Amino acid sequence: MGHLPITILARQAFIQDELNASAETKRRIFTECADRIIAAVDVLINALNNRKKILLCGNGGSAADAQHIATEFVIRMNPAIQRPGMPAIALTTDSSMLTAGANDLGYDRVFARAVEALGNPGDVLIGISTSGKSESVNEALRTARARGLATIGLLGKDGGPARDLVDVAVVVPSEDTQRIQEGHITIAHILVALVEREMYG
Repeated sequence: MGHLPITILARQAFIQDELNASAETKRRIFTECADRIIAAVDVLINALNNRKKILLCGNGGSAADAQHIATEFVIRMNPAIQRPGMPAIALTTDSSMLTAGANDLGYDRVFARAVEALGNPGDVLIGISTSGKSESVNEALRTARARGLATIGLLGKDGGPARDLVDVAVVVPSEDTQRIQEGHITIAHILVALVEREMYG
């Protein structure tokens, strides 16, 4: 059975609709989340000024975001700003640890176990979840709170249970997972850029 023909105009219209939807979500992030983004910047600067580190976790696309964000902290955002690496660790990168934790403890505990091992009072855990319902992320946030870490949530939809588990919840105002993920990485770039500029710029 052959595919129905798709015209160039239909494809262009789809591209325009997607870009408009993404832009609208980002406009809403500014009007609805700017104060939360600023609060998150303050948490991060406070930790880094006290020689603490940043831990990050998430699943799927959010795992990729955790790794992306950690890299921006460690390497740099703005090449015009000369600064040392900032200590940030994505808890999503060690396949041996993740698979052992899932096998021995259950997947919901894999990030929490890493927080137990690596997190210290005054550190920051950034939990990333488009729904706020990811139990592996939420268990890590609970563990972080119990150990005296500051907590930031990059969330979406209504924030889910994670909203009440973090010190600062940045909730992308969208129900669309794609738009939320796009919002998360944009917010993360803003966080790193502001921290970098205010600490070293």
